[in-house]
Amino acid sequence: MRLRSGALAVFSPVTLTAQVRETLNQMGEVKYITAPDMEHHIMLGPWHAAFPNAKIICPEGLPEKRAGSKEQHVRCDVVFQAANEKQTVDEEFDSEFDHEFVPGHANKELVFNFKRDRTLIEADLLFNLPADEQYSKSDENPRSGILSRFFTAMQGTTGGALMWQRRLIWYGISAGDRTSFNKSIAKIDKWDFDRIIPCHGEVIETGGKGVFRDVMKWHLEALQKHS
Repeated sequence: MRLRSGALAVFSPVTLTAQVRETLNQMGEVKYITAPDMEHHIMLGPWHAAFPNAKIICPEGLPEKRAGSKEQHVRCDVVFQAANEKQTVDEEFDSEFDHEFVPGHANKELVFNFKRDRTLIEADLLFNLPADEQYSKSDENPRSGILSRFFTAMQGTTGGALMWQRRLIWYGISAGDRTSFNKSIAKIDKWDFDRIIPCHGEVIETGGKGVFRDVMKWHLEALQKHS
């Protein structure tokens, strides 16, 4: 995302190819790099090496996870913590983004709303499979193979796939701390967004708030019952 200053904020960085690097150089200075959860961090090392002045944003637990593995060492400049409900990044970033740490999610999610474009940015909070655009430059079909068909049937935002995703989040992803998860979902629901960019599946160009509410229906209802 390009901020008003012209600086760039990168979320869940992928492989830093020469083409990606050239495109970024044309767009502006990479000032923020975010690992949005405990799984979407593998490429932090190369990005940190390429943009050493960028501020690295992570969820709590990730620095320790990387330190205990063979991952390239990368400092985390901002570590979102469950105990700090008023976490900040800096004045520039906070003026452009709403942000919420979702510690009740199994992967410890960081979720952002780019306020100017009304765009929700998330990693594993919800999926919108199949991933047609993400596979468009490959020879693979996102609907082929047993696993692809299975996950597409379980991780969509319409029909039966929506209901299965709702169940998976309720009975699996949020089961460890559903109270905290519900609280985070309610906060995100108050944000003004229409578009959703997930790490898994198609971008929801419009109507994203309705999709979010459909997927998270049980969590929003549960919070209302206990409020």
